[in-house]
Amino acid sequence: TTVCGALKEALKDVQNDLGIFVCGGKGATSRKTPFEIEALAEKRLINADAEKLKYASRMSAKVDNTAIQDGYQLYHHTFIVDKNGKWAVIQQGMNENTKWARRYHWLGDEVSDFVVEPHKAICCDQKNENTLNLVAKESSGAREVCGKLSCDTPEKTVKEYSRILELKMPSYHDVKQRDILPKNLKKILITTYENKPENFEKLLGIQGVGPGTVRALALVSELVYGEKPSFQDPVRFSFAHGGKDGFPYPVNRPRYDGTISFLQDAVSKAKVGDSEKMKALKRLTVFSGTK
Repeated sequence: TTVCGALKEALKDVQNDLGIFVCGGKGATSRKTPFEIEALAEKRLINADAEKLKYASRMSAKVDNTAIQDGYQLYHHTFIVDKNGKWAVIQQGMNENTKWARRYHWLGDEVSDFVVEPHKAICCDQKNENTLNLVAKESSGAREVCGKLSCDTPEKTVKEYSRILELKMPSYHDVKQRDILPKNLKKILITTYENKPENFEKLLGIQGVGPGTVRALALVSELVYGEKPSFQDPVRFSFAHGGKDGFPYPVNRPRYDGTISFLQDAVSKAKVGDSEKMKALKRLTVFSGTK
């Protein structure tokens, strides 16, 4: 969050010359992203469709808050775009119980489908069990069923969901009746029924469709239609030496030195020329602060 904020501030006076623009930020500032993108388009600073860029911003946030349910609530959204419309998204979420943070990376050039493995990386030092991941390739069947359920009569889906709540569900389905009430589900399903989304991506983009709705549909998808979504956490470890738990985290010097030694040894054993090794070791010395 600090780096993204610093980049936005540093580029403020030179962004027109460089052709690189930083929108969004932390907290309430993140919600200004669409207006900042529109402003860039109106000033003709970007040669791209502003609506498509706004859609990319909105869908990246919707996917990480709703299609992936890993216990982390987004509080930071930075949208970086160049003058030709190439974009990247950096988002961060916080788990209120553990006080750990998780970062989500998107690279526009590599996003061919917003709801099928769209991330460049998801980084955190904690891996969760039973993370609902509806953008995994393995969730294709569940995505299809969820899209169809959203177009079906609300009464039918709510009836099936209500019956499921009376069953003893698998442990990975953390669905409690107080979290997703059938009457609340019916209310949003009336909206989806009227809009008739073509697929899961269109469903996800409907205003009001949140984690509760998607989780309820995923539950019906598995237990009624036999299409189980992925519950594998897509996170990669960040390999950070510190943590974000609300308290200052001292540097673990032995681990830090051990990492440097490991890298030095790896470089020394690498099958490259002596000059390349020397350059790599010099870079490592600069980065690590050692002599």
